[in-house]
Amino acid sequence: MVMQSTNPDEESRRASKNLADAIRRVIARLALVRPPVDQLDRAAEAANAFADSLDSLPERSQSWEVSEAGLQPRDFVGHSPVSGANNPIAPPLRMRVVGDPGGEHHIEADVLYGPAYEGPPGHCHGGWVAATFDELLGFVQLQPGFTAYLKIDYRRPTPLNRELTLRGWIEKVEGRKRWIRGACHDGDRLLSEAEGLFIAPRDDGGYMEMLGMGS
Repeated sequence: MVMQSTNPDEESRRASKNLADAIRRVIARLALVRPPVDQLDRAAEAANAFADSLDSLPERSQSWEVSEAGLQPRDFVGHSPVSGANNPIAPPLRMRVVGDPGGEHHIEADVLYGPAYEGPPGHCHGGWVAATFDELLGFVQLQPGFTAYLKIDYRRPTPLNRELTLRGWIEKVEGRKRWIRGACHDGDRLLSEAEGLFIAPRDDGGYMEMLGMGS
């Protein structure tokens, strides 16, 4: 017997993730197979009917949700187009903090790019690699920060259907500026490296207040 959570936030995330996983499967399969026209027509009709049912629902006032426990990092990344478990266009990117979140730390992550992310035959599109690094390096900050500069060194093509590992760390901090680096490996093979400059928002209350993080 599967026990259901009584927390409405958790139940909503679970249901959203299940739907996103199902849509993600459809996207992946459509990149590989060519169904009969009648099957595609039936699927399109069902998808449009579901989309029509969503049109009648009230929209969120913001692109993230605040849980009962207050604003949490997952409230931002849950709907991210790069790492959001609740966003069907996002690859399965999992990130975790290693070390002290309030001090010395780095981010480790793993990702598997499926056929929907193909660029060169058998390999991931370089734009997705860059987007993944932008997400990873941004997450290293563990606080808001805007990308000012991002440089990717593509050492080798990034293969599809392989469990890849990534690491991101802060190199230097000067005031609102943070220099951050990252790397992506396939086992022991270095695939790509990244360096970026991120700028923390000015402490004028406006942006942080909009996020619900102001004083």
